[in-house]
Amino acid sequence: MDELAMLHLLENDPRISAADLADALNETEANVLRTKERLEKNKVICGYHTVINWDKTNDERCSAVIEVSAKPERDVGYDAIAERIARFDEVTSLYLMSGKSEFLVTIEGKTMREIGDFVGQKLAPIEGVTSTVTCFMLKKYKVEGMRMEEEQLKDERQIVHE
Repeated sequence: MDELAMLHLLENDPRISAADLADALNETEANVLRTKERLEKNKVICGYHTVINWDKTNDERCSAVIEVSAKPERDVGYDAIAERIARFDEVTSLYLMSGKSEFLVTIEGKTMREIGDFVGQKLAPIEGVTSTVTCFMLKKYKVEGMRMEEEQLKDERQIVHE
């Protein structure tokens, strides 16, 4: 079975049925289900997500991206610090990066104040964290490959007469 093709299909539509996957991959439904289960068990498939435009609901949310500078620990490098950061429910994504900061952390809260309190009281005091830079997300245009607004931009090009 072409597992990469299966993964691409699932990435584009996590709700695709086993029957439709089997048709697209020219496989049996049973083989598709076995392969999918194995990929989930081996953490190749780590979860299925729904992208929601929270701006169109009554639920107030605030998101931020935080650059975290840190000092690696002997024998474990950055892994121990990453483990401490990842434990917080507010953290939605955590990446080890190249560049001026070691980590890029995305978090969710109800308000800017709540996020500020999280950074000051929970994130910055972690042993090994040397500094943080918080950038609040003001508007989301595209999330996980999905455009949040489908409105077409007005074509402002002028007609040229020859």
